[in-house]
Amino acid sequence: MPQEINLDGAEITIIKALGISGTEVKGSELMSLLPDMNAYDIIDVIKGLIMQGYVEADKRSYYNEEELQDVTFNVNSGYQRDLKEALDPRAGQATKSRRVRRE
Repeated sequence: MPQEINLDGAEITIIKALGISGTEVKGSELMSLLPDMNAYDIIDVIKGLIMQGYVEADKRSYYNEEELQDVTFNVNSGYQRDLKEALDPRAGQATKSRRVRRE
């Protein structure tokens, strides 16, 4: 049974910027993908995602914009399916077959 994941708007934005595929994204690239968010907001949200286990980072401590630029992030592969369903709830539902049985 999949886990129920509830994300707020900022968390959804960062997960989408990182991508569900699990590819690594440098902090500098992440900041360029999110021009409307300042570095401290990104740090706050991403640390929350790391604490929940949804995102992984190669460094444990980063507190400002300069330190954030050198960190590499990726989505935890164990949560990829659950996060994909949380981002698009219709993706997890089975589609009804269009095939009609004739008698």
